Amino acid sequence: MNLDHFYGVIMAGGGGTRLWPFSRRGRPKQLISLGGERSLFQQAVDRLVGLIPLERILVVTIAEQAGALHEQYPGLPWENFLLEPSPRGTASVVGMAAIATLRRDPQATMAVVTADHLIRNVEYFQNLLTCAFDLAQDGYLVTLGIHPTFPATGYGYVQRGEAIGMRCGFQTYHVLRFREKPDEETARQFIAGGDFDWNSGMFVWRSERIWEEFRRQMPALFERLEMIDLAWDTPRRQTALLEHWQHLKSETIDYGIMENAQRVAVIPAEGLGWNDVGAWDSLFEVFEADPQGNIVLDARHIGVDTHGSLIVSEDSQRLIVTIGAQDLIVIETKEAVLICRRNQTQKVRDVVELLKKGDAPELVEVLRRDENPSHYL
Repeated sequence: MNLDHFYGVIMAGGGGTRLWPFSRRGRPKQLISLGGERSLFQQAVDRLVGLIPLERILVVTIAEQAGALHEQYPGLPWENFLLEPSPRGTASVVGMAAIATLRRDPQATMAVVTADHLIRNVEYFQNLLTCAFDLAQDGYLVTLGIHPTFPATGYGYVQRGEAIGMRCGFQTYHVLRFREKPDEETARQFIAGGDFDWNSGMFVWRSERIWEEFRRQMPALFERLEMIDLAWDTPRRQTALLEHWQHLKSETIDYGIMENAQRVAVIPAEGLGWNDVGAWDSLFEVFEADPQGNIVLDARHIGVDTHGSLIVSEDSQRLIVTIGAQDLIVIETKEAVLICRRNQTQKVRDVVELLKKGDAPELVEVLRRDENPSHYL
């Protein structure tokens, strides 16, 4: 299969506040390392390399994160960093990527992936993308579906319809419908039905195909994107981007395009080893615990009567001692320490909001690396 027109697009503009205090505005989730030397962003690029060369891997982010991202992967060309003037949702991210890829290659097909997920089975992932590329050549908008292991209320769902057929060894399906994040009872019904997958937020499509869906479904967004496109290869590019971007309505690609798109397909990705690392307790699904059910990452730890707990530290030399700890999360950095119950980790986001409004905004933000977006355009 000829993959010369295959492009990778990594969405890397998020903050990941539920992984505070490790993750902050100036050091977002994708820039941190969890239990290894490679950051989540570096791993995201690594997963594409071998299938897609670095010169065809684009990163959509914001100016204040671009410098740190490039430092982590200097082999990525500067011109491959596409900067949002401000966050406007994943629909706008995909729109910018469509402009960039079509300007480079009218036959481009893009794999849209995230910078802050963990995927253990890289070879399987690349095989899935190859299958999705093949399916996209027939005009499908392809999404990867994750086999649900519990009734998650924090994920969107994709319902499989009739089978399209086998492609590259994978069974592929028409998408019957997308469903937003459900309540727990509805999620249980989805799983019991056996035809729902989690929406991974990873997509593959021909760039011209998604561009036409923007024209059909989101005409207001498309009009602004078209003006940006006209200026893309001219000295007016940044001016047009700043002028029109501020008027874009914030919208997700799922709601804005995928729910009502034509020819949408899903490839179930059971066995991918996927996790979105949405909160500290999710690491129990990623890393193997010791016989007491504890996970210790980058920390010196002595645990007495300690069970089912997560211990993470920035300083591998500092000793952390727990006595009688049951189902606790202990996260230590040089500026802050977080201690909470495993079933309370979703409330970390609330703490971040309190810190922003209170007397410690420095604990959630750091100085911007670069105030001049044109440096990366």
